[in-house]
Amino acid sequence: MGLGKLLHDHAEHAEAGGTIDHPRAYEIFTSIGYGGGRRAAFTRVAMQARPRAGHRILDVGCGTGYLTRILAPVVTPSGHVTGVDPSPPMVEYARRRAPGNCTYVVGEGQSLPFPDGSFDAVVSSLAVHHIPGDARPRALREMFRVLRPGGRLVIAEFRPPASPLAARLVGMLTGPAMRHDPRDLLGSLIPDAGFQIEDEGDLPGLLYYVRAIRPGR
Repeated sequence: MGLGKLLHDHAEHAEAGGTIDHPRAYEIFTSIGYGGGRRAAFTRVAMQARPRAGHRILDVGCGTGYLTRILAPVVTPSGHVTGVDPSPPMVEYARRRAPGNCTYVVGEGQSLPFPDGSFDAVVSSLAVHHIPGDARPRALREMFRVLRPGGRLVIAEFRPPASPLAARLVGMLTGPAMRHDPRDLLGSLIPDAGFQIEDEGDLPGLLYYVRAIRPGR
């Protein structure tokens, strides 16, 4: 698959709430897009979850498992990282590269196949905009449900460049679904689901994050 076709499909599927089903091409695209800074950017996302040895962490919309593989050594073999994604090809790609303390499941954020309070942290990067708009509140409630009281949620989303020209170029490449202001995209979804927001801000790699906590102990 050519890069141009991948960009078109990514934009079309993101706007429609669909899946991305070409993991190798996606990996090439994102590696090029981050210009060598991908690992640094997603390490910053991972660290926002405050991972520790022994933690159980869920990555919603895990894609190729890139973020899970960053988290896996931090939680050590005594911990576990689970990825969930609606695309079987993405999940299969992640499974083939999985460390021993990672597992992957085909599923949707709005219907997570896990018991209540299963995880110490829930992360989701560049995934909320793929969830159909009317299903996003349910997806956030599901993240709340599977997180233990006192656990953390980290949502990271794309933020357009500050330069109008750069933002226009990005929009031409990726389509309307990636032109959003992440603050508008997320709106009040996180507090409405019951979370208390701890922090939010910009990260490298044109990312914006929100870190929140599920109240209680």
